[in-house]
Amino acid sequence: MKTYYILNYRASENFNEEKKLYQNEHIQLMKKAYEKGELILAGGLLNPSNGGMLIFNVLDQKIVEEFAKNDPYVKSGIIEKWDIRPWNIVIG
Repeated sequence: MKTYYILNYRASENFNEEKKLYQNEHIQLMKKAYEKGELILAGGLLNPSNGGMLIFNVLDQKIVEEFAKNDPYVKSGIIEKWDIRPWNIVIG
């Protein structure tokens, strides 16, 4: 059975300047996950712009872990911390 997971990103202080180097590759990775039906929603946090959240619906949390480990934002270090939480949908 598929489970929803939230991948929470915490960005570095210089994220907004440094992300430009990796943004296209990051977006391509997200598009592939979306096209496979794994990634449901994704976006950056605002006020302050210091991270992001990605919502997955997958059979195994390892899919989300692999996504994060392969994300150029994570690999470059501009995402300093990330965590994955299972999410229990109540309405929707």
